[in-house]
Amino acid sequence: MTSASTDLNAERRRRELRLAADDVADVLVVGGGITGVGVALDAAARGLSVTLIEAHDLAFGTSRFSSKLVHGGLRYLATGDIATARESAHERHLLMTTIAPHLIRPLGQLLPFSPGVTLQQRAAGALGMTMGDALRMHARTPRAVLPAPRAVSTRTALRLAPALNPHRLRGGMLSYDGQLADDAKLVLTVARTAAGLGARILTRVRARELRGDGASVEEALTGERFELRARSVVNATGVWAGGLDASITVRPSRGTHIVLDARDLGSPTAALTIPHEGSISRYVFALPQQSGRVIVGLTDEDVPGAIPDVAEPSESEIAFLLASLNRVVEVPVRREQVRGAFAGLRPLVDTGSASSADVSRRHLVTTADAGFVTVLGGKLTTYRRMAEDAVDLAVRVRGLTAPPSRTATLTLVGDVYPADVHADTGISSAQIEFAVRTEGAMTVDDVLDRRTRIGLVESDRERARQGVETIVAQALAALE
Repeated sequence: MTSASTDLNAERRRRELRLAADDVADVLVVGGGITGVGVALDAAARGLSVTLIEAHDLAFGTSRFSSKLVHGGLRYLATGDIATARESAHERHLLMTTIAPHLIRPLGQLLPFSPGVTLQQRAAGALGMTMGDALRMHARTPRAVLPAPRAVSTRTALRLAPALNPHRLRGGMLSYDGQLADDAKLVLTVARTAAGLGARILTRVRARELRGDGASVEEALTGERFELRARSVVNATGVWAGGLDASITVRPSRGTHIVLDARDLGSPTAALTIPHEGSISRYVFALPQQSGRVIVGLTDEDVPGAIPDVAEPSESEIAFLLASLNRVVEVPVRREQVRGAFAGLRPLVDTGSASSADVSRRHLVTTADAGFVTVLGGKLTTYRRMAEDAVDLAVRVRGLTAPPSRTATLTLVGDVYPADVHADTGISSAQIEFAVRTEGAMTVDDVLDRRTRIGLVESDRERARQGVETIVAQALAALE
């Protein structure tokens, strides 16, 4: 098995782009989101030679716009989808205990027994949390990693979520799930781990056409078109998969979050779990972040028509999220307090359901008529299993020789850099340099939007841009 540096940067990209054009990879992966980098890692860990191409930057699409939860599938339990919930709990266990414990922490999730939460919703939520704990036990996740759910008093509920309206509050139910510090960071870390096993990670290379034995591609920086050859190809482009595989019908669903200042909600230490009005299976979450913010989400809206590179939240979704939150807090949060908003597109497989909310979150792995494999659907928590299934199919249909997946026991790389925080950017100069030298950032937007999350708040973005731009330019020059 190849042992290489885990560093991703512009110099390595230039070198490996030349090599990829002259070589025949065992596996060509198309798509640099969590599923694509997961496929690259799975294949590389089996000893296969791997090239991954991404039209933009790593984590450019849906993967950076999640709720950042590594969850055990409470919603799937509520809808009776036990298989998906069990798979989620198992993959959560692997992520929190073996694969990425350095990237994930336990997060308390509080279902408040407020007047806006009906008795039926309280009972269903409490039952779901109890069943979720049973899945935790089945997955053998220790209580030291995820504590048991429990009923809490009104006093404890207010300590965990100070913004709750205390009037007629009757405590609540507290359970625990996993929370990523940063979903884009998970993508980058998986990609770097794959690179350390010899995978070529090539951003800004767009696939124009896929075949079973390669792809026609275009290098975005120069416009040059050329062929990449491979013994197998995996289409992991998410909501854009149908553009490369005509046999797939993708039904994008937009999930929107808003960004609030944590101080506007009393700096909560647990997430609020708020049922949709009239529902026992759909929730809005107010999730505290490590950056002094709270993200509130999410929605589930059909997105007909052309698929944009980056989805835009609608005002109606923002209003819905605020209304849901304001049902349980004492002081309503106003529209002008929303500091930012973002939206991602779920890559759902069209099953003909009336609402995208009813579409299964199970993933699909299939072979296109042209001979390549397409992997679609699923969710961030189960990316590893999706990748394993995709590589298994590619190995089988293309006649490759490879051992079984070993990613269930493979720990992702981890790094620590100095925290000399720059006054203008709110992050350290070392962190920006690390993003360019080690995490493959090539532009200021790569740093603002995907190596840090400064870009989620436009005012923060504008304040930081010039300082980040200077450091990025210096770091890129040092690589030439």
